[in-house]
Amino acid sequence: MSRRLCADKRGISPVVATVILVAVTIVVAVAVAYWMGGIAGLYTRYEKLEISSIYAESTTVDSTEYWNITVSVKNTGSADATIDNVLVNGRAFSQYSPKIQVNGSDTTINYPLKVGQELILVIGIEKEPSGTISPNPWPFKSGVSVEVRLHSAGGQEYPKTVTLP
Repeated sequence: MSRRLCADKRGISPVVATVILVAVTIVVAVAVAYWMGGIAGLYTRYEKLEISSIYAESTTVDSTEYWNITVSVKNTGSADATIDNVLVNGRAFSQYSPKIQVNGSDTTINYPLKVGQELILVIGIEKEPSGTISPNPWPFKSGVSVEVRLHSAGGQEYPKTVTLP
């Protein structure tokens, strides 16, 4: 009788066993890939500022003539960014102080940008200022191209060029 009970016990076919093993392996692989993708996303955040527009226009304030360079910048990265300096023709704008200002400041700036946030910066450059700034003549004249670089706290620079009217 015991021999007959053992004879009736059969395992699953090798084909069914292979299908089950492959299905379990695929499910585990998908779960691990999803988990690793979430972890990788935490460590691969980056800042990216995109200058969507830049233009210059002439204006007068209290009988002093200026060029206003308007810069529209958006954070299109996956991490928050901070604009901590503006370079004009390769020099920090504060080196031209007080003849160049950014949003009314002539010394330092600190503009945090959250992911997806947009910011407008207005760079005011005085036309032909009176007095001597340096032994060199004032480099900003009508028709001259000006390179504007936004410097972030993360060490990145985002350049654009505009021509003064």
